[in-house]
Formats: sequence, C-alpha cells, structure tokens
Amino acid sequence: MSVLDKLRTSLSDRYRIERQIGVGGMATVYLARDLRHDRPVALKLLSPELGAVLGPERFLSEIRVTANLQHPNLLPLFDSGEAEGLLYYVMPYIEGESLRARLDREKQMPVGEAVRLAAAVAGALDYAHRHGVIHRDLKPENILLHDDQPLVADFGIALAVSNAGGERVTQSGLSLGTPQYMSPEQATGDRSVDGRTDIYSLGAVLYEMLTGEPPHTGATVQAIIARVVTDRPRTVRATRPSVPDYVDAAVQKALEKVPADRFETARDFSEVLKGNKPITLAIAGATPAQDAGKRRRIFASPRAAWVVASVTSLVALLALFGMREAKFRSTLGEDAPPIAFDVSTPSDAPFFPIDNALAISPDGRSIAY
Repeated sequence: MSVLDKLRTSLSDRYRIERQIGVGGMATVYLARDLRHDRPVALKLLSPELGAVLGPERFLSEIRVTANLQHPNLLPLFDSGEAEGLLYYVMPYIEGESLRARLDREKQMPVGEAVRLAAAVAGALDYAHRHGVIHRDLKPENILLHDDQPLVADFGIALAVSNAGGERVTQSGLSLGTPQYMSPEQATGDRSVDGRTDIYSLGAVLYEMLTGEPPHTGATVQAIIARVVTDRPRTVRATRPSVPDYVDAAVQKALEKVPADRFETARDFSEVLKGNKPITLAIAGATPAQDAGKRRRIFASPRAAWVVASVTSLVALLALFGMREAKFRSTLGEDAPPIAFDVSTPSDAPFFPIDNALAISPDGRSIAY
C-alpha cells in the first residue's frame, strides 16, 4: 500500500484527501476536505525519514505550541496527528499563490508593494517572537499571498524540528533552513538562535523582491553558505537605483552578519519599513573609535528625507549668500544695498521660518530662523 493510500484509509473518517498540491524536502502537501466542518484544508505530511527521526510524541507535543498563535498574517494550525506511523498537520487552504510563484513570474516587484508585504510579515514575526516562537525557515515558499496580504506558513514544522531533534535531523542528512535565506549563525550550526535569525531571513526575502535574486547565490549549497557567512551582498540600490535610500538601509541592517548589528526586534524592522522611525547605519570600515562619528542617520520616510534635504540645501544656500553679504558690507560699508534672493521649495514640503524672518551671523557662518 502506498503512503497516500495509507493516509487516505487512516483519515477517511475526518479528511478526504483529494490531490497533491506541493512537495518539499520535509513534507508533502495535499488538498483535503475537512469532513467535520465541510471546508478545504491543506494537509502536510512529513516525510517518513523526518518522522522517524523526530518521533510522534515529541513532534506533536512541540507543534501544539503554534496552535495558540493567532495573527492576521500568520496561517493558523487547525490539527495535527499520527496516522499509520505518518505525522501530519493541517492548515487552512488558501486561494492564491505563494510569494515564490509570484517572484518566479515577475522577478522584481513594485517597490511599494514589496515594502508593504515585508512590513506586514515583520509584524507577524514580532507577534510570534513575543510568544516565544521562531520560524527558522522563512522563505518565499512559506509566504502565501491572499487578498493582497501575506500569510506566513509553517511555523509549526520549523519549531517542532528545531526543538524536537535539530541535531538528529542534521545527522540524518536533512537540513532545517534554506541556504539563500539562512542567517550566518544558523548556517554555521549555532543552535542558540533567536528572533534575529528570522529578521535576517526576511531581509533576504525583501532583497529578492526588490532585486530579482537572493543576496547570495551559488552553484552548490556549500558555495551559498560560504558566501552567507563571509560575503557582504551588493546594496539594493546598486542593482535598482529607484529603491529609496531608507529601504536599502533597512535591508542592509537586516542582513548584517552579526545578530547584534541587526534590528533588535522584528517590530523595529516593520516600523522602519512603514516610515515611522529613522534608521542609523555604521559606515563600513570605521574603527571603534571612529564609529560614533561615522554613522549615517537615514530617515525612514522618503518625504521626511526630502524635507530634510530641502531644508539643509536651503540653509546652505542662505549661509552662502550670508557670507557674501557680510563680505560686501565689510568692503562697501554699512550703507551698501541689501541683497535679495528667491528660494523655491517643493509644494509638498514648504519651508516655514518661525517668525517669517531670517538672521545671519556677522561672520556669515550661521543662520537662525
């Protein structure tokens, strides 16, 4: 009897298995009908090899932790169990497509949509992290798109595999994580990973949404992992100059090699992507003594950055004229005629002096308004 026949027979009173809709290294996905609730579901069957390594009791105990996760951007866990020695778990069946299917078709996504999706995923990760759950295998295949919203799937299997037998899984030849999206600490086998490993993975996913490929690629798994650990990827703007500076900076920070250099929480990542807070990046190559003076403060909103740039340019221009005025007055005397000039600002970022007056210091070096 085939695996599918065994599954159909043992679950016939609860689920009607209709067809296979996906397959991966750790599980095969079937479209099924939940007979009790008359609804379509996605039933994931762990590979027999993985099931043998984990064992049913430990796996089912660990995967139940994710049943209590309830968030608009997380795919919930409906059910889990053992059937004829096969381990499975059940999630809602989502009409739509995975982010992987979208990227395979379009390569690069519109910047605004990519940033919006990543911010929503970061919010979901933050929720899970605050409940003590780390995904460990975030990738485009595990992000489903439905009604223009992302749904993160497979928190259950990653948690169960990691907690129930991560070392034994590795020894069996299976791998938890996908090299292109795996954090450096996860790639080197560090088992004490925290939520910042998911932040790295999301940074890699956003990088691909914007540039059309992951930050690190290679001909073999070993080559990719070597680059993940040692190489710094090209910036997003180097490939796609139209991406705002603050988005590029956010991706760079998420992809830092050292976890302490990334966003402290997924919420911080989300807030930067939403434009609610600025981001500070250390300049590459700065020594510890120089680092404090070699940091770039990048505004998380393109409008904010435009306003600051406009005002900065205005102040510099006025200071220049101020120095010229001071020079003329020192040369021509106090009776020299005043210098008048016009400064144009963008219509959506007007410049408002506090009292409609500007004062220039005698030496022409400073301006107050």
